[in-house]
Amino acid sequence: MNKPLNSWRPVASHHDFSIHNLPFGIFSTDFRDPRIGIAYGDEIIDLMVLFESGLLGDLGEQDLALYYSDKLNGLMEEGKAYRVALRDRLQELLSTDCQDLQEDTALHSEVFVSMANAKMHLPFHIPNYTDFYSSEQHAINVGSMFRDPDNALLPNWKHLPVGYHGRASSIRLGSDAVRRPRGQVLALREDIPKFQPTDKLDFELEMAFVNGKKTALGAGLSMDAVEEHIFGFVLFNDWSARDIQKWEYVPLGPFLGKSFASSISPWVVTLEALEPFRVAGPQQEPPVADYLQHPPQKKYHFDLQLEVALRVKGSDKDEVICRSNYQHLYWSIAQQLVHQASNGCNLEVGDLYASGTISGENEGSFGSLLELSWNGSKPLQLQNGVKRTFLEDGDVVIMRAFTQRDGIRVGFGEIRTEILPAN
Repeated sequence: MNKPLNSWRPVASHHDFSIHNLPFGIFSTDFRDPRIGIAYGDEIIDLMVLFESGLLGDLGEQDLALYYSDKLNGLMEEGKAYRVALRDRLQELLSTDCQDLQEDTALHSEVFVSMANAKMHLPFHIPNYTDFYSSEQHAINVGSMFRDPDNALLPNWKHLPVGYHGRASSIRLGSDAVRRPRGQVLALREDIPKFQPTDKLDFELEMAFVNGKKTALGAGLSMDAVEEHIFGFVLFNDWSARDIQKWEYVPLGPFLGKSFASSISPWVVTLEALEPFRVAGPQQEPPVADYLQHPPQKKYHFDLQLEVALRVKGSDKDEVICRSNYQHLYWSIAQQLVHQASNGCNLEVGDLYASGTISGENEGSFGSLLELSWNGSKPLQLQNGVKRTFLEDGDVVIMRAFTQRDGIRVGFGEIRTEILPAN
């Protein structure tokens, strides 16, 4: 475990964006276009200002366009070594024993931008998006609900990370409202589907990581090279229209019931920030294929506390309805990425890989309303006697993720998304 660092510009101990985190994002202000920033407390560190000031040292020898960019993809392409060196320099500049930025008080108002005065943007260009199905309990819940409880997992599930290619163009920031989709729905005791707004709009509590290094078509990827590719992580909500999904997904897979929207958090938390919170994954039985085996003693799971809250239409309070943990995944991020490339599929910078719904063993840790209400058969009892099976127009879904140990806290902030009526 790393030792806590002390800063001359302190952040509250309960804050997600401490000196131990320093996640990357894209922000703009009234007077400047979108550019790269670092979340620190309730402020944003403007990397372009640090670049122009010369405080980045040798790291500032890059072209100005690297920092004055509306996407993180260029920074990702600089590679892991550059990212780590930049993060180390930022921690040094914020530390109490470094005077470089601390004494230049005239620069403080330019370097530190209040989040309240900034607008966040989608942090990177996403060429491709894959959604996995890596939580065993979630797979068991869904298999029990729609198939045979005694054979909830299909035969392939413990041999490979199941996934599908999603729609990258409809991924948005979590602050952007989501409009209820329309689609074909087959009602009970009906033979002909109707084209209508979904009655079963749902969230899916997920995490996702972004790839920062490309591969050539046909090249594949070894387990030893994985960490050169994983830039960082975001909170992810893969919205789902369960009734549309049910009618259309046989015999292939998710399509219009998923592609209408997915939401991500604006700040990308790096792999280095999560380093102290690695944990061992579950024992995998039967043993996985050789190409999916982790290097000895290497841990690719993370102890991240996750929660979902719901603010129903007309309420002024958030009510937590789910508490889960990222370590509930059966398949690791390394196995997901290696499997993606195992057939020769080329990886692009900015490709996004979502975990699939993350559910624990108890009902309070189920990561979707499909599970929490057991497909509507057990309505959730909320504040003031309100009930929910699925989401209604005007509801707001809030997701959060953080981890904390030995005085070090790293978090993702939150995504807060309102449901709008169908067009």
